[in-house]
Amino acid sequence: MLHQVAQHVEDRQRAVAFYRDVVGLPLLGEYDPPGLSFLDLGGGTRLLLEGPGTSALLYIGVDDIAARRAAMEAAGVEFVDEIHRIHVHEGHLGQPAGTEEWMTFFRDSEGNLAALCEYR
Repeated sequence: MLHQVAQHVEDRQRAVAFYRDVVGLPLLGEYDPPGLSFLDLGGGTRLLLEGPGTSALLYIGVDDIAARRAAMEAAGVEFVDEIHRIHVHEGHLGQPAGTEEWMTFFRDSEGNLAALCEYR
C-alpha cells in the first residue's frame, strides 16, 4: 500500500491552494518549521508538499474524470492532452477483467505533470 508521495514545490502555499481548492484533496496539516504540508490522497495515502523534495508523477483517482477536468479547466488549469483510455485490464494490477482505465494529464501550480485517472 502506498503510504505517501512527496512532491517538489516552489511555492508551498500556492501548491496547497491548488491541490486543496482545485484538485479537491483534503488538507491534513501543515508544519512550520520545517515547511511541510500534507494532503489526503485517499485510502490512507498522503501527499507531502515540500520545497526541497523531488518531483513525482501523481496519478489522482476520481469518480468522474470529465466533471473533474471541467472544474479544473474552469479554474485555469492547463491540460496537456484529451481524456483517453489507456488500458483495459485483464484481471491484473488490482482491477477486475474488463475494467477500463482512463486518464488525462495536467500541469499543477508548480509546473509538475500530474494525471487524473478513472476506472470504468
